[in-house]
Amino acid sequence: MSYRTVVMYMEIVCFIICVTGWILVCSTMPTEIWTWSEVDSIVLTTSNYFSNLWKDCISDSTGVSDCKGIPSMLALNWDIHMCRALIIISIILSFFGSILVLVGMKCTKIGGTEIINARVTFAGGMNYLIGGLCSMVAFSYYGNKIRAEFQDPNFKPQRFEIGVGVFIGWGGSTLLVAGGLVYSIFAGKEGCHSSSERLSHLPVP
Repeated sequence: MSYRTVVMYMEIVCFIICVTGWILVCSTMPTEIWTWSEVDSIVLTTSNYFSNLWKDCISDSTGVSDCKGIPSMLALNWDIHMCRALIIISIILSFFGSILVLVGMKCTKIGGTEIINARVTFAGGMNYLIGGLCSMVAFSYYGNKIRAEFQDPNFKPQRFEIGVGVFIGWGGSTLLVAGGLVYSIFAGKEGCHSSSERLSHLPVP
């Protein structure tokens, strides 16, 4: 099996990994359970409080639930705005990364020469890598904030725990970083190596 064939299969596997990570990060936006807390009442019902970056919800053991959107964006803390912005940036970068990778992959044959395709793939891999790092920072900061508030003995309000949305975000971000890193290494090596070979054949004045 030639080196080009190995790289082609590697690109296909990395594309599947990155698209899966992008879908997982996107799925955290409508996911309501980023934080959750369970409160047992005196009666037989149990209240569950959960929220994400966009709304707060409450439900009980009878199955009745009610959600309320965050009323004012300006009243939010800066860290919530930061997490929102980083996740949206990650989704946008990963989307354009998918387009660039599809153009530059060896199996699609959409782009031009091998050097151009390698550079386009490298650009797509960097989009995946930067997007994955952005979402990883957002989910890690949000999860660490929940952990710090839960373990703080002076924190008076109700204590919340990390919900499924944050764990899904961590998984999707890891896939984006891993796939983007592999793309960047192989495509960057091929593009830079081809450029250095071309420069070495130029006549010396």
